[in-house]
Amino acid sequence: MTLTGRARHGHSVCFSPFARDRFACVAGQNYGLSGVGTLYIIRSQERHLVELASREWRDMLFDVAWSEEADGVLVTASGDGSLQLWDIGRPELESVEIFNEHGQEVASVDWTKVRSAPQHFLSSSWDGSLKLWDPNRRESLNTYLGHSGIVYETVWSPSVAGLFASVGSDQTLALWSVKHSLPHPVQQFRAHDGEVLSCDWSKYDENILVTASVDQLVRGWDVRNITSPVFSLSGHTMAVRKVRCSPHERNLLASCSYDFSVRTWDVCQRDSLLETFVHHPEFTIGLDFNLHIKGEVVDCSWDETVCVYMPRSLSQPK
Repeated sequence: MTLTGRARHGHSVCFSPFARDRFACVAGQNYGLSGVGTLYIIRSQERHLVELASREWRDMLFDVAWSEEADGVLVTASGDGSLQLWDIGRPELESVEIFNEHGQEVASVDWTKVRSAPQHFLSSSWDGSLKLWDPNRRESLNTYLGHSGIVYETVWSPSVAGLFASVGSDQTLALWSVKHSLPHPVQQFRAHDGEVLSCDWSKYDENILVTASVDQLVRGWDVRNITSPVFSLSGHTMAVRKVRCSPHERNLLASCSYDFSVRTWDVCQRDSLLETFVHHPEFTIGLDFNLHIKGEVVDCSWDETVCVYMPRSLSQPK
């Protein structure tokens, strides 16, 4: 599916936690360097993608995350340092609230995954900070400092309430806890020989984190012993932009890269690389798994398109 509007280059995609056939995509003009951003709500229906709604923002949009509590509510991250809260149930996809505290562009957002925990979301920024937000308050609840440079991504643990991870241009992976009295990492270590662009938690082991880097590697870490990675996956030929762990199989994950490809992996096999997809002629930088349909993934690219598909390596019975 081609994103409507003039030259909308995709940056991030995220499946709804409530609707099996719905996902959000954020994109912007001029490859994220200048211009406006657009939020799209898209339905995947009988192998066709249908745009349900779209809304422009005055600056780039770089990431999007759905609320895990309220169906149809989501938050986006902008190049002007702001966050936008949206409700697709309102007329014309209205912005409900705007949060302004970051001093530079916001690189990522994530909504807490543990349903029993307070429904807060996180943001990370080029200003070197992470912030904790309550959607019902305009001021952040806390600011976390520890990275020496851009914080490219932050993600909540899906298993442990109040625990989250972040990665950045300083080549490190950091662990944080909202229960910790000081706004500094509870653990931080060098994860790659290059900027770390993405991270994700295993959905089956609360101690395993996966990272992706400019050094073209995808690595797995056991946070109980960080002396060396539990696995290191090579195959991409340029920086790995996003990595996501399967919500359906503990040993499977997917990654996408500036080499235009999406690759699937089985970390329990000696030859870990399963499949390689090159269906974009540009950088592929957004990727997500469908929680409701085993093996279904969505990606987006700077070629102005989004794709939904089911790699055989992810959907076949094990």
